[in-house]
Amino acid sequence: MTVHLEAADGVGVIRLDRPPMNALDTATQDRLREVAREAAQRDDVRAVVVWGGEKVFAAGADIKEMQAMGYEDMAVRARALQDSFTAVARIPKPVVAAVTGYALGGGCELALCADVRIAAESAKLGQPEILLGLIPGAGGTQRLSRLVGPAKAKDLIFTGRMVTAEEALTIGLVDRVVPAEKVYQEAHAWAAKLAKGPALALRAAKEAVDSGLETDLETGLAVERGLFAGLFATQDREIGMRSFVEEGPGKAKFG
Repeated sequence: MTVHLEAADGVGVIRLDRPPMNALDTATQDRLREVAREAAQRDDVRAVVVWGGEKVFAAGADIKEMQAMGYEDMAVRARALQDSFTAVARIPKPVVAAVTGYALGGGCELALCADVRIAAESAKLGQPEILLGLIPGAGGTQRLSRLVGPAKAKDLIFTGRMVTAEEALTIGLVDRVVPAEKVYQEAHAWAAKLAKGPALALRAAKEAVDSGLETDLETGLAVERGLFAGLFATQDREIGMRSFVEEGPGKAKFG
């Protein structure tokens, strides 16, 4: 298997494992979709780390495989490609990408599917598809522009250039930069903290933000309103408010 899911103490780790560069061929894409859906459904997974290993996150698509594909092949395959990445984006739990080495093309697009990106100081990110006579096809034109704004997204997509972790942090492509040996530790700690939080409230928060970004303000507010009210029927809300009243803020222990 080129993608694994391991879970312990509420944290699920989606591990890309296709040496040497974690090239995302069709089999790996399909396996990624399966694993993401499994992580979404498992009760023992309350937060997720996406991790490519100590040397590389994912260097992109398998170019040799793509070279042999024509229009008819990709017209059929493109939806499955996007669905694999969307499955990660739609995991209804906090997701953090632990980015080491290269996150290029599909690798960058996979990182974009996470809620937070923690990168190594030596990491390089980019969307180099234009250099192949292509554009990003796994969500890059859409998720990147929503994250960093259209002008910065167009710069990266038009030129195909790689950015350093420092520049990625400056433009908002990543959220934290740490030494390479600490990337996984930092990402896991972030996930572990949230794995102890109120699962239903976290799920609602993610849905409200993500759904709101896809629509107008009034519709987004309606989504928020419904989710907010719905949480008043949950045990998470009961635990959180009771703890606040009896013990003070920040001391609630959620199941």
